[in-house]
Order: sequence, then C-alpha cells, then structure tokens
Amino acid sequence: MLRTALAEKLTSGDSLYEQLLALPESVVGEIIAGQLYTQARPAGRHTLAHSGLHGEIDGPFQKGRGGPGNWWILIEPEIHFVRDQEVVVPDLAGWRRERMPTLPEDHRFEITPDWVCEVLSPSTARKDRALKMPLYARFGVPDLWLLDPMARTLEAFELRDGHWVLEVVFQNEEMVAAAPFAAAPFSLAVLWG
Repeated sequence: MLRTALAEKLTSGDSLYEQLLALPESVVGEIIAGQLYTQARPAGRHTLAHSGLHGEIDGPFQKGRGGPGNWWILIEPEIHFVRDQEVVVPDLAGWRRERMPTLPEDHRFEITPDWVCEVLSPSTARKDRALKMPLYARFGVPDLWLLDPMARTLEAFELRDGHWVLEVVFQNEEMVAAAPFAAAPFSLAVLWG
C-alpha cells in the first residue's frame, strides 16, 4: 500500500525536488543526474558504525576536545551542489569553519563540504561508488571516506586533479589516522560494537 501511494506521489508531475520533499520521513531521497533515488533508513550495523564514527571525530574536530576544532561535522546534511537539482545526503559531512563560518538558516547546504563519508550497505554501495563518488569529485570535495561495516573497512580517498586517489585502507581494529582527521587517531574497533 505504501509503495503504491509513494509511486503515485512520485509521478504526480511535481518537480523532482518537490517529490523529494514529499517523501515520508522513513525514506531518504537524493537527486543525482536528473534522477530521484530513494532508500529506506539504514539498518542497525550501518547506524552503529555511522554513529560511532561521528562520535570519534565530533569531539576533536567540531568541539575541539583533544583536537584542533574549527569544523562542522554533521549527520545526513542535505547538500545542494546545484540548488534543488543535484541534491545528496551523505551519511556524514564536514566543513572547515573558515569556509562555512555559520550554518545555513534552512535545510539546504550549498557550500561544498571539505569531507564526506558514506557508510556502505548492500543496497547503497553501488550508488555510493558509481554515482556519488564522481559527483563529489566533480564538485571538488577534497576528501572522501567509505566505511563498510560488513567488511569492517574504512577507505580514505583524496581528490587529485579531479580524480579520486585511494590513500589508505584500514580494517578490523586498526588505528585510523587519515586526512583530514589524522590529528586525532581512533580505533576502528569502536565502530563495530
């Protein structure tokens, strides 16, 4: 029943962004290359890794506890690379405060982040790698992490000459020290529970 109602809503003739705004709270919507993508909220293991990573970098980098501070580290911000047309919701994103001194008044983040992290799941990994990584590169996001709770890995990429370069892969319980957050290393073990 919900699928039918959602399908009707999504074909009603509204703009893609109006369709995105009409999605139920339990559904995340993104607009990439003129197509609306939807997905359910993440499962437990994904949420645990996501929350754990936020906890590890929020203190030192957003709050300045044991680290340099001067960042905004946000969970699932709605990033508009092109207002209401290229819209993504990364699991985590970060901005250096000198580039974004204050948060936007509404839900649209229109300044390109300095870092994004996607937490991979079987239902999102292909989209994250094949669609979102090239989009992040095109709009100049300098650092990207891919966190995979099933494989227990964290891949850290750096943008060089418009292309992603894999800098390092951490696995299992290794200590993570990677750009842009190398100043406050943490153990991957905390992300797996």
